[in-house]
Amino acid sequence: MKRKIGSILLAGVMVLSLAACSSTTTPQKNGGEKSGNAKTDNELTVWCWDPAFNVYAMEEAAKIYQKDHPDFKLNVVETPWADVQTKLTTAATSGNLDSLPDIMLLQDNAFLKNVISYPDVFNNMTDSGIDFTKFAKAKTAYSVVEGKNYGVPFDNGAVVACYRTDILEEAGYTVDEFKDITWGQYQKMGEDILKKTGKPLLSCQAGESDLIMMMLQSAGGSLFDQDGNPAMIGNEKLKKVMETYAALVKSGVLIEVNDWDQYIGTLTNSTVGGTVNGCWILASIQTAEDQSGKWGLTNMPKLEEVDGATNYSNNGGSSWAVTTACKNPELAYDFLAKTFAGSTSFFETILPKSGALSTYLPVADSKVYKEPQEFFGNDPIYAMITEFASKTPSNNTGVYYYEARDAVATAITRVVAGSDIDSEIKTAEDTVNFAMGK
Repeated sequence: MKRKIGSILLAGVMVLSLAACSSTTTPQKNGGEKSGNAKTDNELTVWCWDPAFNVYAMEEAAKIYQKDHPDFKLNVVETPWADVQTKLTTAATSGNLDSLPDIMLLQDNAFLKNVISYPDVFNNMTDSGIDFTKFAKAKTAYSVVEGKNYGVPFDNGAVVACYRTDILEEAGYTVDEFKDITWGQYQKMGEDILKKTGKPLLSCQAGESDLIMMMLQSAGGSLFDQDGNPAMIGNEKLKKVMETYAALVKSGVLIEVNDWDQYIGTLTNSTVGGTVNGCWILASIQTAEDQSGKWGLTNMPKLEEVDGATNYSNNGGSSWAVTTACKNPELAYDFLAKTFAGSTSFFETILPKSGALSTYLPVADSKVYKEPQEFFGNDPIYAMITEFASKTPSNNTGVYYYEARDAVATAITRVVAGSDIDSEIKTAEDTVNFAMGK
């Protein structure tokens, strides 16, 4: 799942280097990056991809670490996510691990696949001195393989349900009435709002499985069993999710659009009364400056009559990995432990400019995170979202997670068009088994 806000995945590769006692960066030409090895003992190289988000966060982390380690140097190499994955795969399959950096950012949904596929690439950080219990369990689980920690959580993808309070009020509702509800209650109120205002509550991009996966994870469900085998046939949680999705579309409460830009447009041009997505969607919502004070948020609806169903889920996010190419892993561990895994002030610093929310639990008590946000009705939304993350069930992604997502997306498209759910679920599982060579 890509983090989809306006500045994401800018093209090109630019090397940013730091002077010995400064975090000032200077670009190098494309392809000028060097592995994490040809450096001094107090220097680290990092790959990540968004200048306004994770690159910025890394540079700010370096400034904080340099306060007590003035000789520390950090080289941040801006590398688009697709290139990170390609270079990682090339290095692992060729055995040329020296081409890798000391630290790299991995999308959470791809973390498990990479560690299992290329175990020689990643350092086990379980005994690194980093306290992983201080992060939301569901977030940490993305980078845990066979009980061992291979990643330090970064950004928060906790799901939020956002609503246009003025549209709700026109129909006689408040955001509080949407807290801790079921999808059945959501649809019923949505149908009433549609009748009174002419506006659907929800929009999604057709042919995508994001909402399906959010619903499934909220109930602790998965497309795979614990051994990594597809587990779609007979998966009652998945069937309930698909039934719920199809019912929302049929009722008119959920409208499907053709692409991402149209989806964002439904939010910013007042086509719909809300959305359900990862908390990173807040950045896109706030581009409609004229709507400040007209939005509120709460937790997402949960599935009805499903064991383990909750009002919490996740969509998107990433974590930091330390590679075996790192010649000084202790330095990498200490750097991460004192910044991304140990500094509330760090997350307070990067929040205003980047919007980067953390799953580092101590920040929920931060004064900055508790500050009211005018755009969202003066609610302390950052503290709320951190709490949501702490309650999110874990999701077993499996090595073939993306193949399974695509198969489910095809299945739900056909179900909405009238196909039998059980038949489409079987076809989806057959598709994933074929991809796995079974």
